[in-house]
Amino acid sequence: MASRMAVLVTGAAGFIGSATARALLERGDEVVGIDNLNDYYDPALKRSRLSRLAQQYGNRFRFERVDFSDSAELKRVTDEFPVDVIVHLGAQAGVRYSLENPAAYVQSNLVGHANMLELARDRQPRHMVYASSSSVYGGNKSLPFRVEDRVDHPLSLYAATKKADELLSESYASLYRLPMTGLRFFTVYGPWGRPDMAMWIFTKALYEGTPLPLFNRGAMRRDFTYIDDIVEGVVRVLSRPPEATDAGAAPYAIYNIGNHTAIDLESFIGELERLLGKRAVREYLPPQPGDVPATFAAIDRIATATGFAPTTSLAEGLRRFVAWYLDYYRADGSARAT
Repeated sequence: MASRMAVLVTGAAGFIGSATARALLERGDEVVGIDNLNDYYDPALKRSRLSRLAQQYGNRFRFERVDFSDSAELKRVTDEFPVDVIVHLGAQAGVRYSLENPAAYVQSNLVGHANMLELARDRQPRHMVYASSSSVYGGNKSLPFRVEDRVDHPLSLYAATKKADELLSESYASLYRLPMTGLRFFTVYGPWGRPDMAMWIFTKALYEGTPLPLFNRGAMRRDFTYIDDIVEGVVRVLSRPPEATDAGAAPYAIYNIGNHTAIDLESFIGELERLLGKRAVREYLPPQPGDVPATFAAIDRIATATGFAPTTSLAEGLRRFVAWYLDYYRADGSARAT
């Protein structure tokens, strides 16, 4: 798969989607990105990501505003261009928002994912890589989380939809011999990230001197994974489609993709305090429904299959994020509200 490819990237205006599209364009691929540009968070940030891609890569990047949960519109638009491989990163994200708007998750993560599988069945790409989530591990008490662990006890609707996506995808790989790989992402962060994630929320609060909301009274650990490492892993996986075996096993794989390091929240905040030269105002809160106390990825499977090895330390990743945040949001001496 070393030759130039036509790649369909969903969620192309999103954090991981736009960064992945950039990496594919950088290596010479043609990319068509689709996204519905919803207002789950500020669409201006999404449009800024897209503008950068269009300005830097010209007509090798094409964007179409499409809601992939609309099957007729998805087919109409995608019939217009070749599709060698699919990187399906679009979804309704966020554990907490699933408590407020469950219908958005059913529509995007279930109906939308099924539509993408039907598109793959129709177009027969060499490989479809799709986004799952570490949240599928739910109430699992065994650390680090291993792909072999059972994931039958989701703690949120978001997690349940991602587990359902894995099951649907494996069934299509089995029925139609479609090479398919699911990636369980672990707490991705970095420049151009999402405003609803801890990295952004805490940096903004520290900069503005407002309280940091620490759920579970701060007793949380996360496997923070820098965006460049994540994208490197996605591209490596895309180039290595799983194969069916003589024993009848489907051409299907599932991998954890994380940093293989569980960082406690206080250490994370301490590093942010050092970078910003400010002391955090901590607001200790009870556990939030749906939250997992700790995440920690075992990455032996993806390392063996692709050579994936994250290289960015939390200190370096945070430094890059804070520098970007201050540059992007400090227009008149103060961070604009997001």
